[in-house]
Amino acid sequence: MKIPLSVLSLLCALWLTPAIAAEGQLHNGGVNTGDSGADELLGSNLAGLLDYAREHNPELAATRYEAEAAQQRTESAGALPDPVLRTELMDITNKGSTSPRLLPSQTGSTRYTLMQSVPWYGRRDLQRDVADAQASKASGQVAASWSDLATRIKQTYAMHYFATNSEQLAQQTLALLGNLEQIAQTRYANGLGQQQDVIRVQVEKTMLRSELISLEEEGHHTHARLNALLSRPVNAPLADPVQLRPMPSAAKLDETTLLERLRAQNPQLRIAEANIQASEKTRDLAYNNRYPGFTLGVAPNQSGSAVRSWDLMVEFNIPLQQSSRRSQEHEAEALLSASNARKAALLDQTQAELSENLDALKAAQVTEALIATRLLPQADLTYQSALVGYQNGKVDFAMLIEAQKQILKARQQQQQARTDMQLRLADIEKLLGEEL
Repeated sequence: MKIPLSVLSLLCALWLTPAIAAEGQLHNGGVNTGDSGADELLGSNLAGLLDYAREHNPELAATRYEAEAAQQRTESAGALPDPVLRTELMDITNKGSTSPRLLPSQTGSTRYTLMQSVPWYGRRDLQRDVADAQASKASGQVAASWSDLATRIKQTYAMHYFATNSEQLAQQTLALLGNLEQIAQTRYANGLGQQQDVIRVQVEKTMLRSELISLEEEGHHTHARLNALLSRPVNAPLADPVQLRPMPSAAKLDETTLLERLRAQNPQLRIAEANIQASEKTRDLAYNNRYPGFTLGVAPNQSGSAVRSWDLMVEFNIPLQQSSRRSQEHEAEALLSASNARKAALLDQTQAELSENLDALKAAQVTEALIATRLLPQADLTYQSALVGYQNGKVDFAMLIEAQKQILKARQQQQQARTDMQLRLADIEKLLGEEL
């Protein structure tokens, strides 16, 4: 008994329809979910995950608080030190004629000295500039922390999408193999096929079930990692990812433009520049320490119950330890040179990473396009031909199974290429410090 060609064609159509639908969904930016917005369970799209992490991630919150603390330090850095009030009770025994007295009106005399330390001209401004640079560094650290967190979420989301869709693809393939097994059993029962055909498809199903176990495990791992990044319990529910982000246009991936954006916006470079600014001001402060600070004071003198006289005072610290100050100046110069060298090294490294990720992204795009336009259609034609040949008894079952495996492999490679594109895009955006 021959299996009708229409039945085999229907199986082929059922096999290919999910792939075509998925491909259309990805190329069109995903399924339109309407205006449900907040009604969607967390995890269905990347934007919702990023918004949630921005509000709930404790590591990011810690860097924000540190930046706020650094900003507050700029006010106190340039302030004058608190004035000092000193009271001196002199001749508390009135030249031995009385027992010790502690009230100002009962002692020989009392001096009240109000003193204010004043640094050398420009020192307070330099101290404030150092604090400003440290605040800029802390602000850059907030941007760097968010960039790193967002990158990990983007990449984990892409891997979660890959695991989920690979599992769905394996389930579809398993259903198709079940239909092929029924066909093989029917042909064998009617003396048109071999028992080996039935065994072969059963072996393929067993291998696919084993692969499904690995995919389910990977899906669980990415689920848990996403929740950890969101500061949620690892087993908290997450919706299946609906779509991947669309790729930027070719104009946005121009390497020269991206390098300019990297030099201007990279969070690590911003931190390095803040370190340079802090080192420069610290060096200037070290040179300013060559000059003395001084203390001004005014002292009213009380005798009995009335103030009888006033004194003025000025006090200088004498910067005699020149060798110590020269060492501090050389240290500040060396630290400034180190900051400049680190920024130069970081710039070289980030530019190389950007170029590498950009090339890898474009290679993944070419690979995905090749699979979509050449490999999948060719594998489809091979499979349809094998179906017809098997129906006519001209092709053995092993060739049909092999043709089916080629389509599965091509679709898996397509999913992997799309995932690689997402991973590389996330790395590029991390280097830029902003989204494309």
